[in-house]
Amino acid sequence: MEQIRYAIVGFGGIAENRIAKEGFALDTRRFNQQDLPMVLVGATDIDTGRKTAATALGLRWYDTYGQMLDDDTIDAIYVATSNSTHFPVAMKALQAGKHVLVEKPMTTSLEDANVLCEYALSQGLSVSVNLMMPKNAYNIKARELVRSQVVGPIDYAVIHMEFLYGEDPLEAATWRCALPDELGGPIGDVASHCLDMAEFLSGRQICSIRCVYYPKTLRIAVEDGALIIYGMQDGSRGCVRVGFNQPRGGSFATMDNLGYELYGRDGVIRGYGTTFQLSGHADEPMRIGLEVKTAVSEESISLDHVQNIYQAQIAEHAHSIRDNKPMDGRQGLHNVAMVLACHESARSGGKEIVV
Repeated sequence: MEQIRYAIVGFGGIAENRIAKEGFALDTRRFNQQDLPMVLVGATDIDTGRKTAATALGLRWYDTYGQMLDDDTIDAIYVATSNSTHFPVAMKALQAGKHVLVEKPMTTSLEDANVLCEYALSQGLSVSVNLMMPKNAYNIKARELVRSQVVGPIDYAVIHMEFLYGEDPLEAATWRCALPDELGGPIGDVASHCLDMAEFLSGRQICSIRCVYYPKTLRIAVEDGALIIYGMQDGSRGCVRVGFNQPRGGSFATMDNLGYELYGRDGVIRGYGTTFQLSGHADEPMRIGLEVKTAVSEESISLDHVQNIYQAQIAEHAHSIRDNKPMDGRQGLHNVAMVLACHESARSGGKEIVV
């Protein structure tokens, strides 16, 4: 069947290395494009210096975003611009009749996210957000372990993404650290993923949030980090820890620390490197870990078959277009609501916010 044709707007490092090379399999040494329901054919960026990287991958370079939207051969737009521009860039794509897949957070306000979702629905267009960690085979396995109650019912979950970013002056000057309105600090950047993972692993939706910011140790304009206590619809609870001011040694130790602990009445399920950009491929810089530990046993789980998390996320969107079953964007809308609730709670001293 014919592949859905995508073009990407915003071609920074993540867009090049994770989305283009992995998600769309343009790194042909590692992946086979022919196996996918989608193909990336073009790119644009306000930084024309990114043209060389794009054309080196065989992509057509569009001098302007308008030129890209005028191309009738493009079915869908992948939005990888700065957070505050997600809404206007995505809306222009929808208004041009293109389906949209946008980086998280979907927008920086609930109002804008609602407008995107409602407009896409009215036009029969598919809109979704790149929250890709639930596509990790080890996280899928962890959810199966939770459902089968291998450690008994889960009493509490702790999901964390803590590392050092922003101590270097060049990092501190980036939009993630210097512009609070971008929602690019630890809450918008990585708590968004952690909260999404909390819902995925439990199979329940978060309905309330309490949050406090970490003590300030970095010279950055955004929050240094946050402790988030969330409540589920059934009364269960858990917490998320995120931080830009948390050194974790070298690169291996930092990646290994990105994961979760799921505490059951009879034991614990632990994930290592499971809340990151890894998929479990043999050539990645570290091996993802998943273990189940009880008072009488300990099992380290290794999977023979994994899928690339970016490919799986984009393929889900492409299939929705091909099957004429548009995605409604509500996952991204709810995620924005949780991110904003974290900030609202922290600014009011940890007050409970209903989402």
